[in-house]
Amino acid sequence: MRIEKILQRSAAVAVASAVWAFGIGAPHLGAQSKGKTKPACCGAKKQSAASKKATARFAARAEALLGTTPTSKGEWGLLIQDAESGETLYEQNADKYFVPASNMKLFTTALALAKLGPEYRFHTTLETRGTISSEGVLGGDLALVGHGDPNLSNRKFPYELKEEFDGPPEKALVELVDAVVAKGVKEISGDVIGDDSYFPRERYPNGWEIDDMVWEYGAAISAIVVDDNTVALTLTPGEQAGNPVQGTVTPATPDFTVENDVVTSAADVKPDLTLTRDPGANIVVVKGSLPAKSAPRKLVLAIEEPAQHAAATLKRLLEERGIKIDGVAKARHAQDGGSSDPAVVAEHVSVPLGDAVKLINKISQNLHTEMLLRTVARQSGVWATPDELMKVPADFYSTAGVAPGDVIQADASGLSRHDLVTPRAIVTLLSFAQKQSWFEFYYASLPVAGVDGTLEDRMKNTTATGRIHAKTGSVEHVRTLSGFAETPGGRRVIFSFLSNNQGGKSHEAADALTGLCVAMLEEFNVTPKRGLKNKHLR
Repeated sequence: MRIEKILQRSAAVAVASAVWAFGIGAPHLGAQSKGKTKPACCGAKKQSAASKKATARFAARAEALLGTTPTSKGEWGLLIQDAESGETLYEQNADKYFVPASNMKLFTTALALAKLGPEYRFHTTLETRGTISSEGVLGGDLALVGHGDPNLSNRKFPYELKEEFDGPPEKALVELVDAVVAKGVKEISGDVIGDDSYFPRERYPNGWEIDDMVWEYGAAISAIVVDDNTVALTLTPGEQAGNPVQGTVTPATPDFTVENDVVTSAADVKPDLTLTRDPGANIVVVKGSLPAKSAPRKLVLAIEEPAQHAAATLKRLLEERGIKIDGVAKARHAQDGGSSDPAVVAEHVSVPLGDAVKLINKISQNLHTEMLLRTVARQSGVWATPDELMKVPADFYSTAGVAPGDVIQADASGLSRHDLVTPRAIVTLLSFAQKQSWFEFYYASLPVAGVDGTLEDRMKNTTATGRIHAKTGSVEHVRTLSGFAETPGGRRVIFSFLSNNQGGKSHEAADALTGLCVAMLEEFNVTPKRGLKNKHLR
């Protein structure tokens, strides 16, 4: 895959969403059609004369935004609702299916907060069935047992405006290893194991594409996640044309080796890189050229076997601290049926779920969202098939009032091109969420226009700056945005804007979404009699 194309797309997605995807994109949704605008839906409060005028003005602006090419060639679903009264202010194709992209994260993070609670913490342990002798020999295996913590990394919490890091990528494992050293362990007679048996083995959900699996946004799912199940390949060009380009993988991993065929070109030549990794292959091939004296290129690559990678990293860290390992590093994907319970040698306790959810929605982290769904499901036991897994969120959506069939779900993050939702399903979910005790954490997790997360660089210097709190979504041919709008007059509205089958240069659909947000804030700006914002946003 051509790296420059990846970097260009990555930059575009950083504006439109943090979910990157390449390939054929979303399938054409032939069942969709452009429906008539309906100012109010069945059972909703009757619109006042002023509200009807506002709807008419917004409709005219929406038609102007969406009625020109290339945005008009795609399909659009829009729904805007008053947050307090539930009055439908505007709708178009609100009951049609759309590929939601990362708007699916709205469903999964709400599910996790509702079922686990904002104070829930993950526990990752180092366990053994052996004993430590007086000479410091641990007689048996040492296992890193994962329970779904998505943040075994060097991230700093809580998230404030941007993602920050401190220390090496494997910092959480370093702390566990230091605890082993503190117990006086000098030798391990058995193996070092990465145990991810807490989740059934299903690395890639239905609907993820081959290209996704190479890059960080498509990292394999496992109950063990060390630094997002990624490593960095850094390519450093030479001082002169013809010099070799140095390639370094950090941290080291047994997951793949690099075949580096990149050379240094003249300083005025544009970079030209391609990277390929066939599914299941343990060789990454990178070819092309980098200009002399140019800055190193860092490519973040996904790990296909997270448990094996974690075990190898753990073994290396132990050996670096002088602990002798008699066995090997290996993965364990099934429950260990030992006769006795293992002893916990060391434990890592995660940040509260409320902090983890904020990171997920702000930067649109796919793998972490998948971990939340499986952690919720694991509270009720082990599932056998993906269909059984997806029954867990379906029950929650029903409780939230989402109509049966309005969500067709293949994964938790929205990277799957098989996900389908209606704008009404999203607005219903958000309306339900604002009445819940955990809403403060949910609302705080949403990117803010012109301020942070995946909306940091969007809607700046517009009416929408600081007033749109919403989740972005982007895969090929899909741009979505759903959340809450706080008007200058103090009114809160809930909205879902979904677009599919978009062509153009990607920015046109994102520009149209910005225009819709500005029009929504300006045309539906009234001062409410009672403040739902103060009632629920604590």
